[in-house]
Formats: sequence, C-alpha cells, structure tokens
Amino acid sequence: MKIFTGTQIKELDKFTIENEPVASIDLMERAAKAIVRVLREEWDNRTPFVVFAGPGNNGGDALAVARLMAEAGYKVAVFLFNVNGKLSDDCATNKQRVMDCKRIKAFTEVVVDFDPPELTAETVVIDGLFGAGLNKTLTGGFASLVKYINQSPAKVVSIDLPSGLMTEDNTHNVKSHIVKADLTLTLQQKKLAMLFEDNQQFVGRLRVLDIRLSPEYIARTDAKYKVLEEADVRSRMLKRGDFVNKGLMGHALVVAGSYGMAGAAVLAGRACMRSGVGKLTICTPRRNYDVMQISLPEAILSAGKEDYFFTEPLDTEHYDAVGMGPGLGQHEDTAIALISQIRRTQCPMVIDADALNILASHKAWMQQLPQNLILTPHVGEFDRLGNGGSEGDYDRLSKALDLAQHLQAYILLKGHYSALCLPSGKVFFNPTGNAGMATAGSGDVLTGIITGLLARGYNREDACIVGMYLHGLAGDLAAKQLGKESLMAGDIVAYLPQAFEFLA
Repeated sequence: MKIFTGTQIKELDKFTIENEPVASIDLMERAAKAIVRVLREEWDNRTPFVVFAGPGNNGGDALAVARLMAEAGYKVAVFLFNVNGKLSDDCATNKQRVMDCKRIKAFTEVVVDFDPPELTAETVVIDGLFGAGLNKTLTGGFASLVKYINQSPAKVVSIDLPSGLMTEDNTHNVKSHIVKADLTLTLQQKKLAMLFEDNQQFVGRLRVLDIRLSPEYIARTDAKYKVLEEADVRSRMLKRGDFVNKGLMGHALVVAGSYGMAGAAVLAGRACMRSGVGKLTICTPRRNYDVMQISLPEAILSAGKEDYFFTEPLDTEHYDAVGMGPGLGQHEDTAIALISQIRRTQCPMVIDADALNILASHKAWMQQLPQNLILTPHVGEFDRLGNGGSEGDYDRLSKALDLAQHLQAYILLKGHYSALCLPSGKVFFNPTGNAGMATAGSGDVLTGIITGLLARGYNREDACIVGMYLHGLAGDLAAKQLGKESLMAGDIVAYLPQAFEFLA
C-alpha cells in the first residue's frame, strides 16, 4: 500500500473526478455512504450524534454523513463552522442538503459565537473539522473546540484524520490542539502520521475505507513511503530447489554473545538456521561453548582467544553473510575487533545491538563504514547513533532516512511499524508483528533471520523485507496460539517454519 503525501491525496481526488469521471459532490456522497455503513455497524439509532463540520471538504463529508444518518433514523445535531464566511463548493452544497433534510434534529451555522452542546458519555461526536489538507497548527476558537471535545466523555469518530493532525510531520504541532479520536475512518489509504507511535493517542482505532479512488493514479504514481503487503513479500521469496545441498544454501557467520549473554547467540543462531541457511558458524567466547553445543548442535563453533568476549576479527572469505552484535558486550577490545571485522568483511553484513552501541560510542568510525551495511537499531539504539535524540517519530524516521542515504546503507528502524530506509531514499513499513514481541531477544531473532536469508542468496533489500515480514508474521502466529502477554523471543523462532509455510 502506497502512502501518499497531502499534495498527492489532493491530486488523487482530482484525477478520480476528471477520469472516472465522477462529480466531486458525488464522490463526497460515496465517501459519506462508506462512513455511515461503519457508524451503523458500531451504534444503533438510540445513540445521539453531534456533528462538527468545518468549512472545507472534510466538513462537506461530515454534513453528508449527518444527513444520511438522520435519514436512517438517528438523532443528529449539526454544527457548521463558517467563521470566515467562506465554504468550499461541495461543503456549501451539503449545507443546503442538510437544511432541506426534515429529519435533522438541529442545525447551527457558527459564524461568530458558539454555544457548545452538552456532550455526554452516550454521545458520539463526528469530527469533520479539518482533514488531509491541514498544514498548520490549529489556533483560536478551533483549538478551544478541540480541547472541549477532548475533555468530554463522548466517543469521537474522526473523518479521514483527527482534526489538527497533519498528514506527515507533526514534530512542532501543539498536541493539545489535536482531536483525540476513539475511531478514525480514513479514506482509501493510511496517512504517514498514522504509522507513528506518538500519534496513536489521536488516531485511536483505525479503519481504512475503500471509496474507489482511481486505481490508475495509485498504480502509476511514485510514493516515497509504502506499507508492505503480502504479495510484495511473496514475489521476493526464493524457492528451494529439489536437488540443492547444504553447500548451495549458503554459509552464515554470526558473531554474538559475551560471557553471561550466551542466550543472544543462541536466539540469533537458531533464527538463522530456521531461515534455511545451509551452514552456520557462530563465533562466541569459550565460556559460552557448553551452552551453544547443547542449545544449537547444528552450528559450528569458532574459537576466539578470550574466554569472556570477542576480541579478534575472523577471516570471512568462506562466508556468504555475517551478522554481528547480539549480546556482544561493549568492552574496548571488542570495539576494536568489531571495526576491524567490519572493514575486512566483503560479504553482506548485518549490524545490530551492541555492535550499534559500540559505533554510537565511537562516532568517528561511522564515517569509515563501507557501503551496503544493514543496520537494525531499535529507537534507543538509533538515537544513540545520531547526534542527540529525536523530536518524535517523524523526526527520527527522517534522520534514519538521511543516514541511510549518507552511508548508502540499509537502516531497519524497529518498532510497531518497522521502517526499512533504503539508500535510494525510499521507506518500506512492515505491517506484521504485535506488542507481545516487545521482549528481550526479539531483535536478536531478526538479526539471525536476515543473516540467514543473505547467506542463502537474497539481495540486501529483499533479505530485509522478507526478513522483517517473516519475523513479525512468526510473532503473530505465536501470539495467536500463546497470547501476547506470554510471548518470548524463542517462540518467534519456533513459529518461523509456519511463517515460511504461510508464504510458500
């Protein structure tokens, strides 16, 4: 699913109107009918509705919804805010239709003074003040209205976007001037702002309504951001031939674990093996050997000089991919060995966990990194990599994208919608996964999966896309059987075979 900018959303509406062809007022009616279908599923006609409509097309949608709900037997009170004496053409048309509708309980056009209605716990508010066209923070009376809505016990349904929330960048927006919706009914596609954790307090439960906007425009228009779909991942999956042998399925090296952190190496190693790699070598300190031999007998162990931590880079000539970082520790000798390993490795590499923290502590090394590395930070690790923290999720994503282009690296920023930032400047968001995966070791599993796919012959982009989708899908399958509360990282590994089978 492509994620369009506010400008592209306007162009999509315009293209649909001109090329379907369909009158803009009829397209608005189509959207309103889709919204009303959901409202009628959620609430019966004993529920009182209060509709707040703005002067633009979002307000026109809200007015059309009000009329259709009233005609369906609901009690609807409408407030149209026309403080500047100017309505969009379609909003004006729907205003007249509301005035002509005999079943509307009350209609008030607010020009100067506003006497707010009582909003009880039984009331449902339809927020149709401002939609995707908003490009600045709400102020004055509209900000006051938003605060009044948010302070009420009423349920709130926002049309397209919660009023006050901009489609993309809300870094410097005033949070108290944004409607907090219980349910957002967005039209045709998700908006970028809806993918960020710090905006979920405003979006609430989200439903995407298909209003049949032009598939031609959607298909031919390039988008910087995209949410992965199952078909995108299936098309990138490599098939295992009937006559392959382990030598043809790749040899991966995982450098992981320090004394006391053998579990990180176990999880990454198991995930790598479950990803279908032919052979796996694990480089881990000697004190972890007994644990590794018992937990993962399929792996080859590479002996280092130290008993407690990684201190010596390996020759990687015979490996097809390398994953480094889980449980590695941040000893200074480990740091020196790490940068040496990165510099001398010619095959694809995944850098995670303590390897990222070491780079964050040695900022000068960031400028010496080879191109085409795969970095898989969670938000804390990424903020340490950068120069200072981030001012919210949009700012962090922008910085991750800038860094991916600067380093010509693949940066997989982990989160609810993990974001893969490509060297080309594009971003893929991953839709799979759940809150149960917020548990120690989950990231180590992802590192192992991607490393295994790289060793098998996936290119870097495909390994990241398939890897993060499989990781989340395995977590979803595990949560379905075990519940989110009890999920452990090892469960994700255990359900990887089912995830592969699902995508086969």
